[in-house]
Amino acid sequence: MADAPIPEVISLRLPSRLELLAVLDRVCVTVCERMDFDEDTSSQVGMAVIEAGTNAVQHAHQRDPSKYFDMEFQLFPDRLEVIVKDSGKGFDMSRITPDVTTPEHLFDMRGRGIFIMRSCMDTVDFEFGENGTTCHLVKHRPSTASRAADA
Repeated sequence: MADAPIPEVISLRLPSRLELLAVLDRVCVTVCERMDFDEDTSSQVGMAVIEAGTNAVQHAHQRDPSKYFDMEFQLFPDRLEVIVKDSGKGFDMSRITPDVTTPEHLFDMRGRGIFIMRSCMDTVDFEFGENGTTCHLVKHRPSTASRAADA
C-alpha cells in the first residue's frame, strides 16, 4: 500500500473580529489559486470558509477579540481540507434546519450558514468537545480527465 500524501499546510490564528475575515478571504483566494480551482470552485470554497470563520467569531466567541480561532488549510494532490477550530461549546445539530430554501424557512434571519457550507463543499463535518468545536470542510479537485473534457 502506498504512503498517504503529506499535505502542504497553511495555518492561521485570528482574533475573533469580523473585520479580520478579509484576511481569511485573501488567504483562501491564494490557496484556491494554488489548488488550480476554477473561478466557480474558488467562490464556493471562499463562501464556505468565510461562513465557518463568521460562525467562530459570532456564535462561538460572541465577537470577543480576546478569543482566537484557528484555521488550517491542508492542500492535498486531490483535495483541499479546511479545519476551523474555536473554543465555543458547539450547538445541537438536531436543531439545524436541513433545507432553509423551503418556503417555511425562506425568510428566517439565521440558520443559512451550515446550509451554505454544505452547498459549497463536498463534505462538512463538525466535532464538539471539551476544548471547543471543530468544523472540517473538504473540496475535491476535479480530475485531470474531467478538466480536459470541460475545456
